Amino acid sequence: MTQVGEGRGAEYGVGAPAGGEVLAERYQLEQHVNSDSAGRQIWRGVDVILRRQVAIVIRYPGGPAAAQMLQTAVEASRIVHPNLVGVYDAIDEHHRAYVVREWVDGASLRDHVAMGPFDGTRAVAVAHAVAAGATAVHSTGMSHGNIHPGTVLIGLDGRVVLADPRADGTAPVEEDVRGVGALLYFALTGYWPHAEVAGPTSLPDAMRDRTGALATPRQVRAGIPDHLDNLTMDLLDRRLPVPATEVLTGELARLDAQPELAYDPGGPGYPGGSGYADPGYPAAGGYPDPDRSSTGPIRFSRDPTTATPKPSGRKIALGLSGLLVAGVVGLLVGLNWLTGSPDPDEGGPSGIAGNPTTAPQPSVEPTGQPGPLALTADQVRVVDPPDGNRAELADVELVVDDDLSTGWRSDRYNSADWGSIKPGMGILINLGEPRQVSAVRVELATGGATADLRVGDQDPGDNRAGDDQIYQTYQPLGDPVSGGTTIVFSAFEPDQTYQYLMVWFSELAPDPENAGKFGVEVQQIAVEGY
Repeated sequence: MTQVGEGRGAEYGVGAPAGGEVLAERYQLEQHVNSDSAGRQIWRGVDVILRRQVAIVIRYPGGPAAAQMLQTAVEASRIVHPNLVGVYDAIDEHHRAYVVREWVDGASLRDHVAMGPFDGTRAVAVAHAVAAGATAVHSTGMSHGNIHPGTVLIGLDGRVVLADPRADGTAPVEEDVRGVGALLYFALTGYWPHAEVAGPTSLPDAMRDRTGALATPRQVRAGIPDHLDNLTMDLLDRRLPVPATEVLTGELARLDAQPELAYDPGGPGYPGGSGYADPGYPAAGGYPDPDRSSTGPIRFSRDPTTATPKPSGRKIALGLSGLLVAGVVGLLVGLNWLTGSPDPDEGGPSGIAGNPTTAPQPSVEPTGQPGPLALTADQVRVVDPPDGNRAELADVELVVDDDLSTGWRSDRYNSADWGSIKPGMGILINLGEPRQVSAVRVELATGGATADLRVGDQDPGDNRAGDDQIYQTYQPLGDPVSGGTTIVFSAFEPDQTYQYLMVWFSELAPDPENAGKFGVEVQQIAVEGY
């Protein structure tokens, strides 16, 4: 059964479809499968002309509200690749719109891993297929923007395909690459690194040590070789630049073609134990040492001709396989040797929605690794534009006090859109001077709010007029993010500097203690950069 999204219950309304209905005189609805995380209905159907099964994704309403979904489908239909779900048709009937795509008989990676984590060979095969599909998308100038275990489908024949690209296709390419790393982590451990990569909140969060540092796959499960452990952690480490997708695909193809490299001959075998499985491996104390030059030969290359990406035609076995003891012929150095800004020709961040034209300033190439930028109480304030009454300004200094038990809390409203009173509220951060920024991390008390990061070139004043000017002039950097309690914004240009950043909340989260009420509580905001 094809499964994409988070499987919310069906949401039927006036004019909702029913089994047996034929859309566009061609596509007959047979079975409602689920509703995805965006509320779209997913049906299994039949193309009555070609007599083949199809998946039909229906959205209410159609018209302008469905324009992005339909445009994405049109763009996706032009990309033919064995590791991408084929898109056949996109139709707008005004009161509803629907996309017809390939039906994949099988299940999602999420469902497979729910039965137990993968061994190294199967995890690499999945990551290789996803990276190959993402490379094909990136070659068109777009990004996928929605890589997670629910959008990776494994057919009954073992074919791995990537489905359901984000509606606007403008998320940073870098996030797709980090998404492949998160998939590797999930496949190997059964956990999702929410703090490092955005993903569905239903996925179990990764294990961490007392400092909050992510436990490596090798610490969670025994038998994972060093080079696969390092590769996964490097892809998730936002202090390190990511490789181009074609370079990553080439390296995963090498590992996929030599399955013995996915085994650790010194490991005790699968299934691994829980917790920190390898007693000989250093306890988690942060990310691995960036200097791994002694671990083996470099396998990546800046020259794309040395790692020609190819579609992953490999199909993985559906059954869980045991560990085969074999010799490892070489070790992989992590991605951290790729210093400096990503070359646009090598698939660096591109196509970011709402790129600012006034706020960023040219800068010199950074040296070293980014780290936390110190913030004090006088560097943050609340932005409450009209028709707000500026009565929710207190305690904002608590978002930079390094204490997750405190924070800034909005009032409670009768609806998620701030009670239809105002467009939202924000927390403005003044870094004091133009700085190179790599990431902004926001910790929330409860999940469900929608936020984006905006940038500007000044703070016009801590008053009603100043707040209105900020709302009118600050530009979004990347797409809005919603769902989890940890939000990471990373769509920063590496050759630009920023001084004024605003975390903007456009939608509130349900209040778990007050039914029918909505609000947001920000526990901490941290900025990393140079």
